[in-house]
Amino acid sequence: MDQSEFVIYPVAVGAGHIALSPIPGRFGPYEDNLSAVLHWAPDLVLTMTTQAELDRVGAGDFGTDLMAVGIAWRHLPIIDFGAPDTAVNTQWDEVSVLAAQVLAKGGKILTHCFGGCGRSGMSALRLMVEAGEHPDTALARLRVARSCAVETDAQFNWAARTSA
Repeated sequence: MDQSEFVIYPVAVGAGHIALSPIPGRFGPYEDNLSAVLHWAPDLVLTMTTQAELDRVGAGDFGTDLMAVGIAWRHLPIIDFGAPDTAVNTQWDEVSVLAAQVLAKGGKILTHCFGGCGRSGMSALRLMVEAGEHPDTALARLRVARSCAVETDAQFNWAARTSA
């Protein structure tokens, strides 16, 4: 797969799907990447980048654009190669409940970071573990779809826990 294009990498989880992607606007015009996201039709989008990263690629209004068409959006800013801080951990309980509801209904969750690997992989892995998968098995499945998913030990350790 060409690493210089916007691609959505889905994995079946329960009755639904969780997908990873790079930040809209990194590979091609923001509007084109937004269109690809809307075409995939997620029920929930988790943004794992900082606001500065969104602004840098012209995606500063991504959350507003999603919510305008009825897509739930949660911004969980984490620094590149990082794991959640206290503020993100506090938000995770609500995100976890919402994500479980989406998956139970056969819905779709898109999680993205800058490159679609570490932070997005970490959040997808956490949701897979919370859905009942063993962390190692879930990571292997996730890496079939996106080989670079979860980049650091801290990211894996956070995702492997079932409580914040």
